[in-house]
Amino acid sequence: MRFAEWKNYLLPETLGSTVTPEPIWKPIHHFSHIQPPPCNPHFLYSHDLQKFLHGKQLLIEEIPFTIEELQLHYMNGYISYRIPIRKERSRLTCLRCGNNDTNLFASFSCAKCNEQCNYCRKCITMGRISECTPLISWTGPTEAYIVHPPILAWNGKLSGGQQEAANEVAHAVTNHHELLIWAVCGAGKTEVLFQGIETAILAKKQVCIATPRTDVVIELAPRLKAAFPTIDVIALYGGSEDRNKTAQLVIATTHQLLRFYQAFDVIIIDEVDAFPYSAEPMLEYAVTQAKKQISTTVLLTATPNKTMQKQVLIGKRKAVTIPARYHRQPLPVPEFKWCGNWQKKLMKNTLPANVLHWITTHLHSNKQAFLFVPYIEGLNQIVDLLKIIDKRIEGVHSEDPKRKEKVALFRSGEIPLLVTTTILERGVTVPNIDVAVLGAESQIFTESALVQISGRVGRSPKFPSGEILFFHYGKTNAMLAAKRQISRMNKEAIRKGLIDA
Repeated sequence: MRFAEWKNYLLPETLGSTVTPEPIWKPIHHFSHIQPPPCNPHFLYSHDLQKFLHGKQLLIEEIPFTIEELQLHYMNGYISYRIPIRKERSRLTCLRCGNNDTNLFASFSCAKCNEQCNYCRKCITMGRISECTPLISWTGPTEAYIVHPPILAWNGKLSGGQQEAANEVAHAVTNHHELLIWAVCGAGKTEVLFQGIETAILAKKQVCIATPRTDVVIELAPRLKAAFPTIDVIALYGGSEDRNKTAQLVIATTHQLLRFYQAFDVIIIDEVDAFPYSAEPMLEYAVTQAKKQISTTVLLTATPNKTMQKQVLIGKRKAVTIPARYHRQPLPVPEFKWCGNWQKKLMKNTLPANVLHWITTHLHSNKQAFLFVPYIEGLNQIVDLLKIIDKRIEGVHSEDPKRKEKVALFRSGEIPLLVTTTILERGVTVPNIDVAVLGAESQIFTESALVQISGRVGRSPKFPSGEILFFHYGKTNAMLAAKRQISRMNKEAIRKGLIDA
C-alpha cells in the first residue's frame, strides 16, 4: 500500500484489535488530539520495529515496515504519530527542526489530505515534512543493553590535564550535568572522553558523539570501535551504511540528530564552535530534542565563542580546561608581520617581499608549510605566481574537486607548500610544519579561525615547536584576541605544571 492511500485505509477487524478502528490518516487538524491507548501487555510487538524506531522520529517513507504493521502497533499503544507542524494563529513551527520563519514555509495542493498543505523548507533535505506527514516514534517498552565488562580496550596514559578533564566528564555523566571542555588544539580530546563513555555504557545508557563534519565522523568511528570492541558502534552521516541501525554508542553529524527524539542519555558535541553548528540554530534544537529529559551534555571546543568564554570566566558555566598538549610543550604563539597593501601588490601580479622571502626560505629548508589566504580568487592567482618558483606548490579551497587528493599529497610530503582558505583551519595534522596567514586582517579570520590555524603548528611530540606568522596590513581585534588566548593558555599550563617550560 502506498503512503498516498494511507488516508483512506481503515484497520481491518481481521487484525484482531479490540480497539475501535480509527482511520490511519487524516488531515492533521482532525486527529492531532488523538493519543495512542496504553500499551497492551498481551500484544506481541515486533522487536525489529522496536529496534528500528527506538529513540527516533521518522517519516513513513523512512520506515521499512508496512502501514498495516505500523497501525497495529499504534492501536496497541506502541508507537505514536506526532504533529509535525504546529499552527498557532498564523504562526507555523516545524517540530522536527524548530523552524518558525514564515519565509521558510511553503504550501502545495496535497493529494494525501486533499487540502492546501504547509511544509517546512528548512529541513527538506531530510525528507519533506508537511502538516499531514506524521513524525513516527516508538513509545513502547525498550530492552536494556547487555554489557560485558571490561569494555574499554584502550591502554594509553592520559596527561595530567587530560585526566582532570576525563574525571569531570565521568562525573557529569553520573550526575546528569552539562560540561564544557575547553581544550587547546592537539590536546587529545577524544581520549578524554573514554572514561565518561565507559561510565555511561556500564550504566546501560545510550551515548551519541555529534560533530558538524562528516569527515570527523568517518575518522572517529574506527578509533571508537577499537577502544570499545565489545559494544555496537555505528556512524551516521549522509549516505552512511549504518543509517537504519541502532547502537549503544552512536557517532553522527549534527544534522542526523534531526531524526532522533528523546533518545540519548549522553550527548557529546565535538567542535561546538565550528560551522555549521555554530551558525545554525536548527542544529542546537536538534540536540535538545535528541536527548532525554534527564541527560548529560558535554561540549568540546578549542575555541569557545565570547559568550561561552565570559560564562566560564565568571563561573556561570561549568567547564574544565586543558591548557596544554600531551607532549608538555608550550603552544607556538603567533607573530605579527606587517606586509603593506598586499592586495595592491597582488593586482600587480606580485607578493610583498617579506612574504616571498618566507616562502622561498621554506622551500630551501625542505620544511612544509601552510599559507592561509582569505578568498578563493586571490588563492588561484597566488598559486599561479608561486608555481613559477616551484611547480609542486598547490592550492585548495571548498570548491576544489581535487581537494582530498591534494591534502593526501601534502600529508605524504609531495607538496612542499599548500595555499589554502579557512577550509583547512582544522582537521588536518602534519607533524613538522610552519604556518603563515596572508591578509590576517581580513574579516574571515576571526579569533576562532586564527586560534585554529595556529593550532596546526607544533602538534607532534617529535616536532613540538614551529612558526606561525600573521602577515597583515593592520592589526585587528581578532588577531590580538587570538594571540592573547594562546598566551593565556600557556600561562595557565605553567601554573598547573602541565608544560616543561
